[in-house]
Amino acid sequence: MSPPVRIAMWSGPRNISTAMMRSFENRADTAVVDEPFYAAYLAATGLDHPMRDEVLASQSTDWSQVIADLTGQAPDGAAVFYQKHMTQHMLPGVDLSWTAQCRNAFLIRDPARVLASYSAKRGEVTLADIGVERQGELFEREADRLGHAPPVIEGRDILIDPPRALTALCAALGIAFDPAMLAWPAGRRDTDGVWAPAWYDAVERSTGFGPPPDEAAPPALSDELQRIADAARPSYERLAAFRIGLSSGSAQP
Repeated sequence: MSPPVRIAMWSGPRNISTAMMRSFENRADTAVVDEPFYAAYLAATGLDHPMRDEVLASQSTDWSQVIADLTGQAPDGAAVFYQKHMTQHMLPGVDLSWTAQCRNAFLIRDPARVLASYSAKRGEVTLADIGVERQGELFEREADRLGHAPPVIEGRDILIDPPRALTALCAALGIAFDPAMLAWPAGRRDTDGVWAPAWYDAVERSTGFGPPPDEAAPPALSDELQRIADAARPSYERLAAFRIGLSSGSAQP
């Protein structure tokens, strides 16, 4: 059996990462996996996340076992294996050589918007929690490996024009765009992480990409959250320069 096309989509929290997973899962040729390193990350850091015990019980906490699963055959022998990853789960010292077997892409969102949403779910937030700096490091590593920038897509750009953005993303990943990616049935999936009740209420009600939120005004952040947003902004803007479909995408990494 031929190896699958493995797509590693690297995002931080409170983006449209789960809707993107829905979109790819609605393709007939694609299997998906939801944040496979989450339990290993919680076990290593000791962080107290919502449904921590359930997460730890639901996945392997052995990094090497997770990597073996991700680099093996796709579930049900699917031709495309879409992997939804959170950048903050890739702790320093974790072997990243397996990512060379994937087509890596980066889903970005303005850090101030991320913080406004994430802080509503968790009372205390750190810069590391939102994964923007780690996303920048992973981007630079992949750009060095490829010799050019890997695909970068802004969540808001997808919401503004899903067919255009997804067509561009699929082309950059070397797969055909499938119109089935534009809509999906509402409800929970067996492939959703066990943590879905704590985080996925909106996407469970969705049947496609919703309209972009009104972002005319910057979100109101506390002084501490604003400091985090300011610290994350250089990494975000570095990736944003390579957004698919924009003239700035011609910049060199």
